[in-house]
Amino acid sequence: MPVLTLCLLWTLVTVAQPVLAAPTGSPEPAQHEELTLLFHGTLQLGQALNSVYRTTEARLTEAGRSLDLYGHTLGLLGKEVSRGRAAAQELHTSLLEIQMEENALQLHAEAMAQTLGEVAQRQQVLWDKVQQLEVRLQGTWLGHARHELEALKAHADKQSHIVWTLTGHMHRQRREIVAQQQRLQEIQERLHTAALPA
Repeated sequence: MPVLTLCLLWTLVTVAQPVLAAPTGSPEPAQHEELTLLFHGTLQLGQALNSVYRTTEARLTEAGRSLDLYGHTLGLLGKEVSRGRAAAQELHTSLLEIQMEENALQLHAEAMAQTLGEVAQRQQVLWDKVQQLEVRLQGTWLGHARHELEALKAHADKQSHIVWTLTGHMHRQRREIVAQQQRLQEIQERLHTAALPA
């Protein structure tokens, strides 16, 4: 800015020099007064330009700081978004793994249910046979055969109890699988909602 002021003063002096060279009635006082006015105006103009320069420079500095702060904030937000995306991806991967385990458990439960159904049918056939034998042999004394029949009947009762216990376990497992599927569905819905742009 001082260079600009000096240039301005040089220009004014150069313009004022021809005025000084032109003779008028009383050259001394008029030239001195004109030069004083000219230098005074130049000084005021220089001060005004200097003030505008300093104000503009301060504003530009403040704007630069604001831009730096804005860039820093954007960088932090970008990092947060990246972390959020990574966490969402990790959660999505975990959900897929849980879903695969869930599907394997479902298949296992279905196979177990089918096996239990078959065991229950065989158990019913065995129980029916025991009942038929018991009816046939009810009035007769068989000794050893009677003990075998009682042992067979006890074995059938024990197997019925095992089938009943396994069936209960299977029903409980199915309820747990359904509850877990509902929780997975809720988590997936929340994940999908969180992934939507705001």
